[in-house]
This record gives sequence, structure tokens and C-alpha cells, in this order.
Amino acid sequence: MQKKGKKTSLLISALIAALISTACSSASPSVGSDENSLSNNSAITVEESTKSKSDESVRSAVDFDHELDSYNPLKDHYNFYFTYKTVHPWWDAVALGMEEAQRQYLDKGITISYEYMAPEGASAEDQTKRLLMAQQKDYDVIGVDVAEEEIISPLLDKMVDSGIKVMTFSSSDAADGCKRLAYVGNTHNYQDGADLTEALCEKLGYKGKVAILVGSVGAPCHEDRARGARDTIAKYGDMEIVATEYDMDSVDLAYDLTKQILKDYPDLDGIICCNMSNPVGAARAIKETKSNAVIVGMDHDEEALHYLNDGVIYCLGVQDCYSIGFDTIQTAVKIADGNLAGELFPEKTDEITTVIYQKDAAMMLELLYGDI
Repeated sequence: MQKKGKKTSLLISALIAALISTACSSASPSVGSDENSLSNNSAITVEESTKSKSDESVRSAVDFDHELDSYNPLKDHYNFYFTYKTVHPWWDAVALGMEEAQRQYLDKGITISYEYMAPEGASAEDQTKRLLMAQQKDYDVIGVDVAEEEIISPLLDKMVDSGIKVMTFSSSDAADGCKRLAYVGNTHNYQDGADLTEALCEKLGYKGKVAILVGSVGAPCHEDRARGARDTIAKYGDMEIVATEYDMDSVDLAYDLTKQILKDYPDLDGIICCNMSNPVGAARAIKETKSNAVIVGMDHDEEALHYLNDGVIYCLGVQDCYSIGFDTIQTAVKIADGNLAGELFPEKTDEITTVIYQKDAAMMLELLYGDI
């Protein structure tokens, strides 16, 4: 398992365990000796310790333990508007964190009201209409998960210039230089794509044909992950990208696209999936066609975690959606009170991504869904 963002990698622990295991196996004490007994006990202790740390890291991948910070809001009621790319379980998980922050503020006598709206399919045009309608109302803060940065970022600049307090959140920030007041979410999407692709390349022995399922056209997080994937593939002369497709956050379309790619390239070795939907669609197609292509992808969809547990998916990068939601509400309150990024909150709040493998799947399923 690997951590990025604020968390520390477990690779060092795994390396130490491997070194100790190697040292124990290379020793040749007499059978039944105290030295042999000590070596076995030491190996067991290291294995149990490593598993314990791995379990702890899985649990921290999605941090449910949050408390409001010491900031004292200036009002007893706030009204926010949040819009995001598309109706999808990923943003349902973000909403859970928002609801917890809302509950904790209520315990302090502060009411948080908000609308949380999205279209059925990702659309910059739809998001533009929603933002234009929202700016006509008296919201304390408007938050947006950017559908397409080239279209939405200029609109956000105009809204800020007109005096509206605007922030971005989730996994897609606005373009560099946008006047939005803060961003809460994943700031390392490029690295996520690169890390997942590196894992795939290593699995394939740095040789093979791969395809990329990007997600939604123009979505900053999806495009950045795909760019990280392409740049990683480019480092290895025997790796080749044979297809790049956009599934528009649709599991069904990801399935259809994967089936077609496998038809065009029956010797396909791997698939890089850049959002939460396409690992599921790709895995369905891989399982149905009995292909040996290796899948890497994003996030914590329940079906994807089952495919990970069954070995159909090789690894998944899980984002901490709950923390994104909780921190978004806290940041919105501070922005509503007239604060700017600085001491009270950063201009970009970086949330973590955790890369998990088959050995981690059962615990993640139990943690998130009470299901193994």
C-alpha cells in the first residue's frame, strides 16, 4: 500500500520485513535450537507488525474521525450552494463528510444549510447554467467541482469580480490563476495517474500494450491523471499506449469501450482507469471476455473493491472523500465570514490518496460498506 499527500508510505515497513525475512531464511541454525526458535518468533512478530500497520493504513485511507477546529464563526446561520460534475456515488461520499460537519456546527448552535446539486451526466454547459442561476441568489458561498476548467474558470473569475464568494472543492480545481478563493480536494491528480501507471508497468515487467480510460472530457482531475499516465508510459521504450477513450463517468460506456478495445487489440496487456466509474466497466468487460489485461484505477466503488478482492483489478487509488466534504464546509464558513486564505485555511487543502492492493480489499470493503 502506498500513501500520498499527508500520509507516510508503508514501503519502508515492507522493505524492513523483507530484509528480516531474508536474513532469517539464510541462517542455518540446528533444528530445535533456541536460535531457530528465536528466528521463527521474530519473523512472526515482524509479519504481524507489518500486517497491523497495513490494517491501520487502510483504516486511515478514509478518515472518519473529524472534529471542528477552534475557529469561532461570526454568524449563527450559513447558506451555501455546491455543484459538482455529475450524480455519482463518489460525491455521495463527499456529502457524508459535509453532513458530519453540519451536525457538529449544529451542536454549537450554528445552522448550516446548503444545496448540493449536479446533472445526471457531466456537462460544462449544464454547470454554467447552474452557476449563473446560483449567483442570482443570496448564498454565503458558492462551491464548484469544476467540470471543464477552460469553460468554468473564466466564469468563476467574473463571479468573484462581482463580489460573490467562490471556492472549488472535490477533485477538480479551476485553472491556475483563477480568482476562486480556495480549493479543498485532491491536488496531486497528475501524480495519482503516474503512480498507478508505474504500478502497472512494474506488474507487466515494463513491456506491453495499454489503453487509457480517461473519464469526462476536460475534467481537470481526469485529464491530469491521464497526463501522468502518458508521461509514465513514455519513460519505457517497450510500453505502448494503443487507445485512449473518454467514458464520460459512465460505467456502461466504460464497459462498451473496453469491449471494443479488446476486440481491436486482443493482446492488450493493461488498462489505466482515471476515475471511479471506468474501473468497474473495464473489470466487467475483462471478466466477461476472460482477458488477462491488468487494470489499475481510481477510488472506492463497492463493485470495484470486490473486483480488487477477486484479483480482476490490480490496484486502486482511494481518495479520502469524507475528509474533502468535512473540510469543504469548514472552509466555506471561514470564507463566508470574509476571511482569505492564510492562517485560518490554506489556499489549497490537500487531501490524501491511498493506493490499495488485493490484500487490502476485504478490510476496505468492511470499513466502507460493512461488506466482505
